[in-house]
Amino acid sequence: MHVEAPLPFDAMDAARERVEAGAAALTDGDWGEARQAFEAALGEDGDDPDALYGLGAVLWWTGRMADALPIWERAYSGFRRRSDPIQAVIAAVNLSLTYGSGFGNRAAAHGWVVRAERVASDVEAPPLRGWVLITKAQLVDEPSEAQAMIRTAQEIANECNDTDLELCALAALGASLIDEGRVHEAKPLLDEAMAGTLGGEFEELDTVVFTSCVLVQSCYRCADFSRVVQWVRALRGFIDRYGNPYVNSLCRAHYGAVLVATGDWAPAEVELGVALEMAGDAFPSVRAEASSFLAELRLAQGRPEEALRLLEEFEDQVVAAHVVAAAKLATGDAAGAAAVAARVLTDTGGRRLNGARAAEVLGEAHLMLGDPGLATVHGRRLVDLGNAHDCDLVTARGERLLGRTDRTSGAHEAARAHLEAAIAAFTRLEMPYESARTRMLLAEALEGVGDVGAVEAARHAFTTFESLGAARDADAAAAWLRVRGGAPARTGAPGGGALTRREREVLELLGEGRSNPEIADCLYLSRRTVEHHVASILSKLGLRNRTEAATHVLRDQRVPEGNR
Repeated sequence: MHVEAPLPFDAMDAARERVEAGAAALTDGDWGEARQAFEAALGEDGDDPDALYGLGAVLWWTGRMADALPIWERAYSGFRRRSDPIQAVIAAVNLSLTYGSGFGNRAAAHGWVVRAERVASDVEAPPLRGWVLITKAQLVDEPSEAQAMIRTAQEIANECNDTDLELCALAALGASLIDEGRVHEAKPLLDEAMAGTLGGEFEELDTVVFTSCVLVQSCYRCADFSRVVQWVRALRGFIDRYGNPYVNSLCRAHYGAVLVATGDWAPAEVELGVALEMAGDAFPSVRAEASSFLAELRLAQGRPEEALRLLEEFEDQVVAAHVVAAAKLATGDAAGAAAVAARVLTDTGGRRLNGARAAEVLGEAHLMLGDPGLATVHGRRLVDLGNAHDCDLVTARGERLLGRTDRTSGAHEAARAHLEAAIAAFTRLEMPYESARTRMLLAEALEGVGDVGAVEAARHAFTTFESLGAARDADAAAAWLRVRGGAPARTGAPGGGALTRREREVLELLGEGRSNPEIADCLYLSRRTVEHHVASILSKLGLRNRTEAATHVLRDQRVPEGNR
């Protein structure tokens, strides 16, 4: 997080005036103007800590965190030489948060926050202590310990009337409560933090980043995807003016994962691509999580081999292993899937979302290997765990697994009850792909009891699969329907609609292999606008990624104009 304290400017000093102009542009979100001003100030004094700090902030806001870190480290050294402990603490806090949340480097994050705490101890500035406490809390594994730190920061915020600190403390406390399984207590705090933020109560733009990132990651962990989507819609005005507030790779990746879960696959492809690019300099655990979300999308699209290739170097990472297990299962490797899923359950105790996913995969693998008894055990455990923690997603996975086992054993009516419960939960969670997968299982169970609703359930699933772009599932559903005389009509590419003039321009540049920043420069657009155009193009043309878009352009160029 980036927090600014009042800076001592000398109106007679040209370098100081440039720094002041850069700070004003930074507040307005004019990153280009801010960077130009800070670099001009550094041209006269390459060690000016205020200019260095501002330049680091510009780089951070524009997604170049790896470049921001050494700049902020130089700024910290300059503040210490200038005997400016307040700014030194602020720089150290930002370094800690960026090393931790942006790169997964807990050692560096811990070192910087401890340093900030020591420097702050010599300063009579209570809000600084509050920021240090919130930063330390991000690195504590025990929720109760983290909550004690955050509550102290809240008290400081109230005493000092520091609204930025208060809003960030509310968000941090909500996240910690979710880690402890106290979801009902957490959600009102996350909502309040976002409401205060979007209500303009903040002084620093970075408060929007902190509260937004905490919200998206926390809601992903407790499977409250619709809450993220609703708040992102509310953030639209901020995004249009300042850009995406998910400035670090994990925030961006979690947002992309939410879009995958809620069926918005074209923009998910864009967000996850950006997240992976940003994660290039991060620790393996960060890259693994971003890669696992993209692999999850590939798996849903019916491309399990690609999912496995994406995760080749991360199979031992817990955050990715549950997707590896699911991909192995999709390729028919039940034994391999069971081995990986069992390891995930050992590492997580089955008490996290990826542990729940692994438990369902392990149950499915046992079914394929001819052991429905063990599959039933895993299904019941998931239902109990989901009910105990009021987590619909975990409960739905358990109900679906029990439905599978009952259908396998011929208990079609029992299977029907479990599968209908799972569909209801997936529908509440706004997860169309998972709902459609379960409807196909329901169709098979209904057929087992001679229910004419079987074909309608399969048609419903087919329509969803095709609209999402889940090609393998759509083909399987169509084949099932053809055998039963209910073959559906293909609806064509998802999204539909003709490309606009601007989208055709963007597509042509995609065909040349241009990156989003290069396209933005060519067409004088913001990167965010280009991202939206790319997502729309992929959706309208039914394409899965940029490579397919480039191939589409080349193929179109080879067709004589009169035959198009």
